[in-house]
Amino acid sequence: MNQNEFVHLINPFKDKLFRLAKRLLVSTEEAEDATQEVLVKLWSKNENLDTYNSVEAVAMTMTKNYCLDQLKSKRASNLKIVHSNFTDKEPSLDSKIEDSDSLLWVEKIIDQLPEQQRLIIQLRDIEQFEFSEIAKIIEMNETAVRVALSRARKTIREYMLKAHSYGVR
Repeated sequence: MNQNEFVHLINPFKDKLFRLAKRLLVSTEEAEDATQEVLVKLWSKNENLDTYNSVEAVAMTMTKNYCLDQLKSKRASNLKIVHSNFTDKEPSLDSKIEDSDSLLWVEKIIDQLPEQQRLIIQLRDIEQFEFSEIAKIIEMNETAVRVALSRARKTIREYMLKAHSYGVR
């Protein structure tokens, strides 16, 4: 596989690799480094890439593993997960403030979720992966992925209800 074919193969999902890395590593620079490392590893395997069913799933798994290794290393000990890649379509200022506040709440709640649930939220709700793809990437069965996602969403919903009820219950 030549360089142009390789670039054509990875272009559709390289931004997903970066967003996953950014979700896990927070720092844009760290995420760029992680994405670059994964792409270099993929390039070194380029002769065998056509043997994989889904190069994208392999790349996402490699990204997840690389980032988790970085998080476990000493130099990444004070990194945390945040979500900041959202867009608005010019709502009113009040709506923007309320949405921003809600997003901050959701980010804080997601930060408190177990690592596995954070990954599943990122892959399913942000990156829109299918359950079967998430199961391969995280090396879990689909039912366990669905249960973990359900629990994560339930936790987020419960915290948001508490935050917005202001003691009205």
